[in-house]
Amino acid sequence: MSTARPARPGAAHRLAAPAEDALGGRLPVRLRAWDGSETGPADAPVVVVRSRRALRRLLWQPGELGLAQAYITGELDVEGDLAQALRAVWGAVRERGEHAPRFTTADRVRAVRTALRLGAVGPRPATPASQARLRGGLHSKARDRAAISHHYDLSNDFYRLLLDETMAYSCGYWTSDEAEFTDADAQRAKLELICRKLDLAPGARLLDIGCGWGSLTLYAAERHKAQVTAVTLAREQAAYIREQVRERGLEHQVDVVCQDYRDIVGGAYDAVATVEMGEHVGDAEYPAFAAALHRLVRPRGRVLVQQMSRGSNAPGGGEFIEAYIAPDMHMRPMGRTVGLLEAAGLEVRSVESMREHYVRTIEGWHRTLEDHWDAFVRLVGEETARVWRLYLVGAALAFEEGRMGVDQILGVRPAPGGDSGMPPSQRSWYTALDGR
Repeated sequence: MSTARPARPGAAHRLAAPAEDALGGRLPVRLRAWDGSETGPADAPVVVVRSRRALRRLLWQPGELGLAQAYITGELDVEGDLAQALRAVWGAVRERGEHAPRFTTADRVRAVRTALRLGAVGPRPATPASQARLRGGLHSKARDRAAISHHYDLSNDFYRLLLDETMAYSCGYWTSDEAEFTDADAQRAKLELICRKLDLAPGARLLDIGCGWGSLTLYAAERHKAQVTAVTLAREQAAYIREQVRERGLEHQVDVVCQDYRDIVGGAYDAVATVEMGEHVGDAEYPAFAAALHRLVRPRGRVLVQQMSRGSNAPGGGEFIEAYIAPDMHMRPMGRTVGLLEAAGLEVRSVESMREHYVRTIEGWHRTLEDHWDAFVRLVGEETARVWRLYLVGAALAFEEGRMGVDQILGVRPAPGGDSGMPPSQRSWYTALDGR
């Protein structure tokens, strides 16, 4: 009588061991492989490894970037809530604390042997087409222009579909939990708050550095009658703002300049704003950027910097963000940015955290992406749409968990005698601030 051979373990079971070696603990997700085998907690999010190519990609590119590449190409997927899966993985990483395991040479050998048994060893998979490919010296003007173009010149049609009517691509300001308070209301409230902090009066000269699609520029010109110079490196953005300026009859109030901030000449502006542009400046270059902000504003003039930050012991972007979304970006803890602004001669008068506001803002963009998924795929292709899904879900989670932050920092250039021109109270900034 012959004895039946024990069933061979499925691909999922073989993959579990090296995955747990890398995580330093039990799988926080359920794993399903291309052969239908499954392992891991029954009630956890399901990560689906659709092909051997995903494993091969991880052999060549271990870690976050390899996982991201496998996801955006569809070689790896998540059933159900992507945020829940990422939350489970980050939770497992946090539990390790300072005792994170080292993925040793023996662990790597074990992973390669597993890949050999599964037939996953082979040539390095091609890098996804959506990954940035930059050349030249870090933060040279040409490279910075290419980095900005990679993200912001995707197409105006894409951003029109993703954003609300304000075309503001930055953190909104939520003054109400009412269902009637929309994403656009939150953006208008943010724009009004900036204008109040900058004390914009009719005729005031505002320099908007890294102006995006002109949300602040147009709002300040229309609502506060300011004279605005809008500066961007992205040609698609500049074209959009110029079109809006013509349609709204603002030709005598708004000047749109497509140039690097290092090429801005003149000065004596009443106010300078830079909304989520400082992240693109670079670490070594930031002191010169802060000095430029000081040089460009008049004595008693105000400077508002809205900028993302990273936790002091947390990643502030990561390989995926820097390869696919914001190449060459740099974030630091907020306190260090304040120090750099003060070192440039600006007196910091107000710092306001908006971290939770960004969770709600990004979740709104993500809902729009999912609600109009087919339209986004038609515009940019499925690979790029999956890049954006991963980006938005991961970013919202990073702000939710405090691994990233965003702050409005208001500075003033004091007059020679120390006069700041600031009011004794900031209460008026928030009176009737509802964005409607």
